[in-house]
Amino acid sequence: MEDEYNGEDRMRKKVRKGVYILPNLITSASLFGGFYAIVASFDGNFERAAVAILVSAILDGLDGRIARLTGTSSKFGVEYDSLADLVAFGLAPGILIFTWALRPFGRYGWLAAFLYVVCGALRLARFNVQVTTIESKRFNGLPIPAAAFLVTTTVLLFFHIGKGEEMIKHITVLILIYLLAFLMISNVKFYSFKELDMRQRKPFRLLVGLIFLLIAIAAEPVLMLFALSLGYVASGPVTTYLDSRKKLPFKIPYEQIKRK
Repeated sequence: MEDEYNGEDRMRKKVRKGVYILPNLITSASLFGGFYAIVASFDGNFERAAVAILVSAILDGLDGRIARLTGTSSKFGVEYDSLADLVAFGLAPGILIFTWALRPFGRYGWLAAFLYVVCGALRLARFNVQVTTIESKRFNGLPIPAAAFLVTTTVLLFFHIGKGEEMIKHITVLILIYLLAFLMISNVKFYSFKELDMRQRKPFRLLVGLIFLLIAIAAEPVLMLFALSLGYVASGPVTTYLDSRKKLPFKIPYEQIKRK
């Protein structure tokens, strides 16, 4: 009997040593997109690099949801996903933005790109530490995939309007990179969409709104994706400011106190 129990324990340990294939395969595909974006950036194919990062962002949104739906979440998957995010949404956009727009600034250009990468790494590290201590409805700081999404849609927007090779883009992108780096390590709150469960019943108007949104994206994908990413980035400071205003204590004007 003791041998049977020992055999069962050994079998359980063997099972625990394995990894779940499906979610980690999707994470690997997201990592591949980031690596391809780096190669394309060095080759001067900036639009392809931007599209590859966008595909990585879509895959990154799928792997976690699929892991939760199929019950295949694991600590290994969480750590692997963070490493893939650092490459796909930190290093790849940093190299893309430097080779496309910041190279003329020389040392200051690659330092700005590095600042984006290191702030993204700090954002991921802080998220992994605070994931069990902060509310799931809000992100603490701009998520690195959202920052990469705005970077890539900005690149695509400049090429879409025919301004992809003009010098004016350099100073604009430099300001954008510093802003995104600051937002990633800030305490500004951003909506996480984790409580938006599509399996539950929702109001009919939500379905209609999503259909119209898909139609708008299909009509003007570059403009709409840029507008959505910019709107999300701007929503954090706006909602954080409004929340801080609500928490301020009510103060009676000095003139009224003096009259009393």
